[in-house]
Amino acid sequence: MGEFRTTVKALTSSIESVVLDKSQVIRTALAAVLAGGHVLMEDVPGVAKTMLARAIALSSGCTYNRIQCTPDLLPSDITGVSVFNPKTQEFNFRPGPVFAQILVADEINRATPRTQAALLEAMAEGQVSIDGRTYKLEQPFIVFATQNPVEHEGTFPLPEAQLDRFTMRLSVGYPSMFAEMSLLEKTRVAHPIEKVAQVTDAKTLVKMQASIKEIFVHEKVREYLLRIVSRTRDSAHLTLGASPRASMMLFRAAQAHAALAGRAYVLPDDIKTLARPVLEHRLALNPESRLRRVTAQAVLQDILKETPVPSGTYTGRD
Repeated sequence: MGEFRTTVKALTSSIESVVLDKSQVIRTALAAVLAGGHVLMEDVPGVAKTMLARAIALSSGCTYNRIQCTPDLLPSDITGVSVFNPKTQEFNFRPGPVFAQILVADEINRATPRTQAALLEAMAEGQVSIDGRTYKLEQPFIVFATQNPVEHEGTFPLPEAQLDRFTMRLSVGYPSMFAEMSLLEKTRVAHPIEKVAQVTDAKTLVKMQASIKEIFVHEKVREYLLRIVSRTRDSAHLTLGASPRASMMLFRAAQAHAALAGRAYVLPDDIKTLARPVLEHRLALNPESRLRRVTAQAVLQDILKETPVPSGTYTGRD
């Protein structure tokens, strides 16, 4: 854990030099990365959604690509295309931007459903199939997709199947006045992203992803997690509760969150902290609840309040 903590501290410090006053968001995003999951960044423009992903890529030494999603974007613009070479009389595959370890899909809800679906196999399987051939993506492979929740004209809402592929949905939020004052000073000459130094490499990140699987999760904590998930399925306000995939992602993200805190075991607080970013975007309200202005956030908060927290120790030594 000593080496793990040192690397996490260096990563966090490097990212915080770019994304100011957002320690909790950075820690949660790193938990998603260490859990091997994808992140949906939903917020208004200009609050450093893309910058967060880029800072993580630069700090971790991962390759980085960015796609600006528009309605005329084709699936082949993401995955790549086979081009005929007249000299060799063969088709040569030209990889698309998806062949990167950290991929940013900017304004993903502006892409058509067909193009959005092109990311599904890559996000779920870590591979791309083109012209009958399968190409493995280099690990780690993390997708950061952004969307503006305010603008709806010319957009294509992500279907539930694709929303479920994202481990978390995060919102950066506006910075404090103090942080924004510091930002103005830091960007006076050049943007801080230009000075971000690599503090680790992709191979180390993959090892860190593997190491969090060893974080102990007590049976009581596992049961607590499943009780929360089960209540989303039984809620009278919801037509769609959290899936088994959501359970697995919350489990893995809680392990990563515990490791980031320097613990070798998961606490119920890890589950409670991550329940909203992991579960909320997977919940679908019924029409009556929407008319009554009930929100998925409120439903989840009530579930967390009503679900008893297990007592005892969680280190596996009892």
